[in-house]
Amino acid sequence: MHFDIFTLFPQVFEPYLSSSILSRAQENALIKVALHNIRDWTHDRHHVTDDTPYGGGGGMVMKAPPIFEAVESVLGTPPSCPVILMTPQGRPLTAAVAQELAELPRMAILCGRYEGVDERVREHLVTDQISVGDYVLTGGELPALIVIDAVTRFIPGALGDPTGAMDDSFASGLLEYPHYTRPEEYRGWRVPDVLISGNHAEINRWRRKQSLIRTFLRRPELLEKIELSMEDRKVLDELRHASNNVE
Repeated sequence: MHFDIFTLFPQVFEPYLSSSILSRAQENALIKVALHNIRDWTHDRHHVTDDTPYGGGGGMVMKAPPIFEAVESVLGTPPSCPVILMTPQGRPLTAAVAQELAELPRMAILCGRYEGVDERVREHLVTDQISVGDYVLTGGELPALIVIDAVTRFIPGALGDPTGAMDDSFASGLLEYPHYTRPEEYRGWRVPDVLISGNHAEINRWRRKQSLIRTFLRRPELLEKIELSMEDRKVLDELRHASNNVE
């Protein structure tokens, strides 16, 4: 996977990209991240990339010409891969979206700043828009890093455990089950016996039940979107019955 990042602040990316899983993924040639400073495509001595909005109002707007020139000089005209704008107005980033993007050989991410980008960029250059949540950040750099991280986890070989990404929260539609590691007992708190039983069928059953319990308690709306087995439904019926009795 080749990521092209178009930003006014490329220095934001370096520390995170040079750490942990993303660093190893680059070393193993599973991903490549190219950082492009939009200011390099300005034509004035001060490298201005923003201006006041037509019609008035507060804040500044990123100008269209430097963005178009940056993207087209790197990716061609029209761009040879999807161009994603990070924006609160985009479709929500989910595990399914990250897995979808991981199938691409190349993608570009445009990081907005200030009040956003000139609408002509959105209409005539951008091919997709993604949001990382219903809130506003200072710029698109942190959301872009989130996309890179989430997508990389679905690229085969990026994680030490080949099934690791599929066990994560949301990958199955449920929140992830609890994890434990050594010591077996700490301050009187023991690891659940099933996890040290060696019975993998029972362990898988326990993990599924714990995922259902967590999802029921913390994100019940997710249960409406997944296919449930008869055993799953029995667990949920027990949870609802216990919840009603408490009320």
